[in-house]
Amino acid sequence: MQSSSKLFPVALISAERRGDLSEDVYRLKPGNSPDYSVELAITRLGLADGSEVRGIPVILLHGSFSNRRFWYSPKGLGLGAYLARLGFDVWIPEMRGHGLSQRNHDYRKNRVADYARYDLPAIGAFVREQSGQVPHWIGHSLGGITLAAALGGHYLGEPAVASAAFFGTQVSRTYWPLKIPPVEWSGRFILKRFAQLSGSRLKRGPEDEPIGLALESMRWYGLFGRFGDAEKNWWAGLADVRVPVLAVSAAGDQQDPTWACRKLFEQIGSEHKQFVCLGREQGFNDNFGHVEMLVSKAAHAEVWPLVARWLADQHEPLLADPSRLAEAV
Repeated sequence: MQSSSKLFPVALISAERRGDLSEDVYRLKPGNSPDYSVELAITRLGLADGSEVRGIPVILLHGSFSNRRFWYSPKGLGLGAYLARLGFDVWIPEMRGHGLSQRNHDYRKNRVADYARYDLPAIGAFVREQSGQVPHWIGHSLGGITLAAALGGHYLGEPAVASAAFFGTQVSRTYWPLKIPPVEWSGRFILKRFAQLSGSRLKRGPEDEPIGLALESMRWYGLFGRFGDAEKNWWAGLADVRVPVLAVSAAGDQQDPTWACRKLFEQIGSEHKQFVCLGREQGFNDNFGHVEMLVSKAAHAEVWPLVARWLADQHEPLLADPSRLAEAV
C-alpha cells in the first residue's frame, strides 16, 4: 500500500467533488492491534472551492448499526456537511466492518475495548498529522461510549483531544435480568452462536454489529460488571479527564435517558463542561429522540448551531437564556 502518511500505511482511495464540498476518503492500516487485518476508512470533508488552509479539525464518531451516512448523506446533508460549509475540517471515521471499512479477520470479536485502545488513537494521530491541529471529537451513542472509553482508559487525552462532545451517551441504565448470573450465562451461551447482530433485521440501522460488542456490554451490566475491560476501569478514569466536555441528552430518548446521560457527565472530572437536555421544558421546540437529536430538520435548526458554537468556544455557555441551560460547570 502506497502511504500518504509517515505514521502507517494510508491510501487515498477516493477524491471527489460533491456539489460545493470536497470528499476525500482514506484507508488506514495502523497495524497497532493484535488483528493486523484491521483497515479503517475515514472521510474528510471540506469546501470544494475553499482555500488550501483548512479550518479547525472535527472528528465525528457514528453510533451502533450506523456508518458515515449518519453525519453526511449522499445528497450532502447532515451535521458533517453543515460543519464543513462553516469552514471546519470534518473527519468521519467508520468503525471496523462498517461502511467503507472492511470486516477484519476477527470481526465477530470486535469490542469497544479494541476501538478505544487501538482505533481511535490511530485515527486521532492521522488527523493531527494531516491537519496540523488538535481535533475536537463528537460521538453519538456507541460512538460516544467509545470516546468515553478512550478517555477513561487514558488512550486519548489532552495532547490528542481539544474537546469531547457526547450525544445520547450513557452506560448507567440498569438491565436487572442481567444481574441474575444464570440469566447472563444463558444469554452469553445463546449469543455466542452468532457472528453478528443484523441492523436491518432488528430495524436499528443499515449496518450489522459484531457479537463481541453484545457480549462486552452484557459484562458491563452484569452483577459485578463495570465500564471497563480486564485491565482498566474506564469509569474511574473519567474522573481524570481535563479537556472541555459537552454532554447532550434528548428528552424523548427512550434508549439513553437523560438521567443516565447525566451520570456519565457528572463522572467526568473536567473543569469546563456543560450538560444540555433537548426538550420542550428546556425551551426547545421539540422533545428530541435518540436519532432526531442530530438527524432531523429540527436538529438542523436548533442543535447544529449549538454544536458550531461549542466548537468555536468551549468556555461560553451554549444557551444564553439561563432557563434553557440545563447545566454549566
